[in-house]
Amino acid sequence: MKFKVVKAAGLLVIASMLAFAVGCNTGNQAGNQPTGNNGNASSNANGEGDALEPITFTAFFPDPNNEWNNMEDDIGKVLQEKTGVTLDIEFAVGDPDQKINLIAASGEYPDLIAPKGTSGTLVEAGALLDLTDLINEHAPNIKKMIGDQMDRLKYSSEDESIYFIPNLETIDHQSFDATGTFNLQHAVVKELGYPEINTLQDYENAIKAYKEKYPEIDGQPTIGVTLIAEDWRSLISVTNPAFIATGAPDDGEFYIDPETYEAIVHYKRPEEREYFRWLNHMNNIGLLDPESFVQKYDQYKAKIASGRVLGTIDQKWQIQEAENALKAAGKPERAYGHYNVTLDGTYKTASFMPTGFSGGQGIGITVDCKDPVRAIKFLDYLASEEGQILVNWGVEGVTYDVIDGKRVLKPEIAELKRNDGNTYKKTTGIGNYLLSLRYGDGVQDSTGNYFTQSFPEEVRNNYTDIEKEILAAYGKEFWKDFFPDEEEFEVSPWGRAWNLNIPADSEYTVIKAKFDELVDKRIAEAVLAKPEEFDAIYDAMLDDFERIDVPKMEAEFSKHLKARLDLWGVTK
Repeated sequence: MKFKVVKAAGLLVIASMLAFAVGCNTGNQAGNQPTGNNGNASSNANGEGDALEPITFTAFFPDPNNEWNNMEDDIGKVLQEKTGVTLDIEFAVGDPDQKINLIAASGEYPDLIAPKGTSGTLVEAGALLDLTDLINEHAPNIKKMIGDQMDRLKYSSEDESIYFIPNLETIDHQSFDATGTFNLQHAVVKELGYPEINTLQDYENAIKAYKEKYPEIDGQPTIGVTLIAEDWRSLISVTNPAFIATGAPDDGEFYIDPETYEAIVHYKRPEEREYFRWLNHMNNIGLLDPESFVQKYDQYKAKIASGRVLGTIDQKWQIQEAENALKAAGKPERAYGHYNVTLDGTYKTASFMPTGFSGGQGIGITVDCKDPVRAIKFLDYLASEEGQILVNWGVEGVTYDVIDGKRVLKPEIAELKRNDGNTYKKTTGIGNYLLSLRYGDGVQDSTGNYFTQSFPEEVRNNYTDIEKEILAAYGKEFWKDFFPDEEEFEVSPWGRAWNLNIPADSEYTVIKAKFDELVDKRIAEAVLAKPEEFDAIYDAMLDDFERIDVPKMEAEFSKHLKARLDLWGVTK
């Protein structure tokens, strides 16, 4: 395998005159002036007396962000002041993988890029800088945050370059709340007297009973459950729930034998067939939205925001905008609780299985970047203590105050967050700048405050009144309390297998493209078929796996997974 590696070292001297220094994680005393590298008062992130020169970096991100405000929000203005950096971002419209392929083929790249699942395409195209020297020489905060896990940033055992600063996962993360997968309107469980929601049958019974009692909501037909199957979102809403409901961890399209480290596509698990059979049943009794496999994401969100969808099988980050709209419209009872639902009650949901730090995908600096040193220092500032507080809490005195040494959102900001999250994000910028390596929930800064707003007290404060009422009725304090805890699982030795890097020019990539198309087609056919046709369609899909050489894809995935374990020094 030939990898195209571009070292950034030759650019460092040229760009160093424009570099800005950033604060280390030495910490700031709450309420004091922000500190620079040596703990000295600093008015910007340029450091060492360098003149702050404005620079604009172009960037591409794969997920749409309707709350992006071109850095005109509170945080964006401070970032421009402190770093001199302005971001000119293009967000994907439609399939982000197609856009990444077009970018790679064009040979013209934005300064920064976050390719998600298509990282290999850019690596093979020679589009990305190896960040190893840039990190070692100019990113003390990133190095401190990574600690002794730098090997997990390496692309692969064959190519040990570092192409990405991970931004899809966090360091030392603790989960305090659940955010999916089987979501049910608060109005439903309240109306039905808080029934037990533990199995697919329980979930179905609640939806069926409420829909029969209320066939219309606000003058529109009530929808039992809706799914989103557009492009990659199908994974989150249609197919991933099959392994979630049957106790397997999230390793993307694969199930990995914990003893042998051999991978198979998870659809081969017999219990998952039964999950899809249940979806087929839901469709045939009229509880599944018939538009689930054809609607666009905007239509899906609008449907949820209307308040007439009783259940969603999805993650909160996909439905958050619609839920925020419901709350802003004064309909918090039409938002959703998150329940631990399994196939039949015999499986243990692995949603909170700890994975450790996986490195993998994130944001890269391209060979066309106008100033790689300035770019890495911007990302490093975001990873500093000062930067982490800024992107997670906003601006002191504007979005939060420090009271008795504790960061507290201003009452009006907390209210906005609780009841109109879209406006909250757009005006404050909180949530818009999670672009670099970052600390997870539950990690404290040097002042003893949490870096993020997701810690028990704040999670609880952000619940609406009806959420608190429903949780109390079930004898719970948090949605996470419905689920098996982290301590019930071993840490995954391979991290998150879905971000495993596999060379883009391998046969795996060709087979995977055929596989993805096939699964999308066959699962939709199976779910929408007459019940007596379901097994024949599912069997045809399994036969098709053999026809397109899925076993060869599984073997290559297993090989690269084991190579990752070797690279990480993991032994059984």
